[in-house]
This record gives sequence, C-alpha cells and structure tokens, in this order.
Amino acid sequence: MEPWVIYDGNRVAYYDGLRQLCEYAGKDARWCDALWGCMLEDQELMAEFAGYLRCHAFPDRVKAGGYSLTDLYVQQIDSYNIRQDAGKNTAACNKEEMVLDAFAAMAKLRRKTGEPSRRWQDGFGMDRM
Repeated sequence: MEPWVIYDGNRVAYYDGLRQLCEYAGKDARWCDALWGCMLEDQELMAEFAGYLRCHAFPDRVKAGGYSLTDLYVQQIDSYNIRQDAGKNTAACNKEEMVLDAFAAMAKLRRKTGEPSRRWQDGFGMDRM
C-alpha cells in the first residue's frame, strides 16, 4: 500500500501569495521563509494573512498587547514618513513592504509574553529609524 500524502492547497496558495508579496517588496527568500515559519507556528496569524490575501485589507481579528495589524501598518507608514522627511505617505513608498513588516512585527509581538515594550507604549518619537 502506498503512503498517503497530505496536501493542503490553501497553504500552498498562501505561501505563493507571501512569496509574490516578498518579491514585489524586495524581501529576500530568507526573510520570506522566516515570516512563513512564524505563520506556520501561529495559526491565527496565518488566518489573518489568508484574509489579507483575499481582501487586501487586514481582518484585524488578531491582536497582541492591544495592537492590531492596522496599528502596526500605520506605525510602518509613520516610520517611512519620518525616514523620508516627506511629512506624508508618498506614492513612491512600497506599501506591500509595509504590510509584510506589519505581519513580521505582529509575529514578534505575539511570540513575546506580557505587554509590549515600553517603546511601543510610550510611542516611537524620533527613535523610529
């Protein structure tokens, strides 16, 4: 009798979506695989990513320390604005990179136990870079 192979087509599609986003955002394969590993360990984060791929919006069902993915995405935009000294989110910024960075930040926050760091609670000020 041949062994069974369990195949999850959804996960293959999610990984492909992540790979494409990483390529568009300029993230290398190692970074992509590290984020994928985090999502494999956190099924709620995986579900959030699946929702993002379907709707291109954060479902915001997952929270860490009171923060949602939208909060982390906004922080990414603010950080970009400070680095570029543009005062606003320009068309030149890579929003897909910010989405991926928000997912990475959420994975990091969810791995840590307890409350977010004091830096998160007090705001980033000019230390965002």
